[in-house]
Amino acid sequence: MGLRLLLVRHGETEWNAEGRYQGQTDVPLSEVGLRQAEAVAARLAAEPLDAIYASDLSRAAETGRAIARPHGLDVRLDPRWRELSFGEWHGLTFAQMEAQAPETVAWWNADRVHRAPPGGETMAELAARVQAALDDIRRDHSDGTVLVAAHGGPIRVLLCLLLGKSPGDHWQFGMGNTSLTEVEFHRMGPVLRRLNDMQHLRVLRAED
Repeated sequence: MGLRLLLVRHGETEWNAEGRYQGQTDVPLSEVGLRQAEAVAARLAAEPLDAIYASDLSRAAETGRAIARPHGLDVRLDPRWRELSFGEWHGLTFAQMEAQAPETVAWWNADRVHRAPPGGETMAELAARVQAALDDIRRDHSDGTVLVAAHGGPIRVLLCLLLGKSPGDHWQFGMGNTSLTEVEFHRMGPVLRRLNDMQHLRVLRAED
């Protein structure tokens, strides 16, 4: 059959709601995010999962644990699935970044693949660690279904790598909180089966 990879972005945090760059700051799930994590867990409860990996940041790890509970699986934490590091810009909105350092922001925007925020990392560095994490999963799981609970940046960059795009094109993929993306690996290459699927959140909208 080959490997089937399910990618889930973490649930919402207060910083998500406020439009702040979280990066590698360990911001926990909000009450909304916890409900979203339970919703995606309920949706995936009947999926035949063989392993679950997650970023070690709590918002992704807790999302992964919610999904793992119905399956009786342990979550394998891997810091390579962390969000891009924004260095000195952690906790700021984009408007605040531009107000504080407009020239630096413009310089960064011109080539985010090879340029990093002050004290942060480049998209190329993010792509390298995500590729290494994927290579290890593919080595250890030649078939079956593996789920990764991570962040928007790593998931979008991974899709760029799999589909032959530059990591700088990551913004072309929508990636909502607890969205589900599915990739299958075949002899001819990877196949994108689902992207940014958030049908499980309809239940929450109906309750509000």
